[in-house]
Amino acid sequence: MSGVKTIHPAQLAEQGRVDLVDVRTPVEFREVRAENARNVPLDALDPHSLMKERNGSADEPLYVICKSGNRAGKACQKLIDAGYANVVNVEGGTQAWVDAGLPVVRGKKAMSLERQVRIAAGFLVFAGAATALVTGNVYFAGIPAFVGAGLMFAGITDTCAMGMMIARMPWNKVGKGSCSV
Repeated sequence: MSGVKTIHPAQLAEQGRVDLVDVRTPVEFREVRAENARNVPLDALDPHSLMKERNGSADEPLYVICKSGNRAGKACQKLIDAGYANVVNVEGGTQAWVDAGLPVVRGKKAMSLERQVRIAAGFLVFAGAATALVTGNVYFAGIPAFVGAGLMFAGITDTCAMGMMIARMPWNKVGKGSCSV
């Protein structure tokens, strides 16, 4: 992600009230967030709509945060590719914000998306291998092989299809009125 500017959470906090967009899922956002952040999930990020919402403040930097900085970097790149250069990734994300002792809003605890992916992948690998062993049908061994290839691809490309699918599941949605932005 060339050309993406970064800032440490403590430096950002010193600037006072800024336009801070959190690109995590609504459930992650509800759990803990930087005090003045607003939620625009990465999978729903439309650079032009987001910049239009800023009401003429396009000259002011737009700060982007996620859990660790990875998704925010992708969001920044998406905004830069759309022609908006004044975007800044918050280094280390919400985790670094919390670790720095900066003000946060805490809500309902949720299971992390990463943990859900590990559970789903583990279940698929176990079920495929167990079924292949019990039935003697080697074709079931294709399930763990497919999951393993998917995890390898996710590691290489830093994109996780399983994670994107799980993020859209009903238990990862926040109902109307249950999350203040």
